[in-house]
Amino acid sequence: MSLPWRFSVQGISVALRVTPRGGMDAIDGIETRADGRSVVKVRVRAIAEGGEANRAVTELLAKALHVPKSHVRVLSGATSRLKQVAVDGDPKKLGDALQALTTKP
Repeated sequence: MSLPWRFSVQGISVALRVTPRGGMDAIDGIETRADGRSVVKVRVRAIAEGGEANRAVTELLAKALHVPKSHVRVLSGATSRLKQVAVDGDPKKLGDALQALTTKP
């Protein structure tokens, strides 16, 4: 299984599948889609209207990865459940943190 994130000089780029109105804000692990791509499953309480779910996703990732909210931005998929999100910071630390967050205990 390939990881749903890629490393760059600035940080990482993460493929997400977002569930708005998911009852709670949480990172639920990694899912392999039918096309073979891996995504990080994320759910947020916010509704998918007026960018509220995107804001909730960026806040959740910033908090979980211990980076400022300004370091997380949606690259693509702003109106889709499938999103590509960039997180600026030390790529190794961010990758290790994502690995820990998405590994089931």
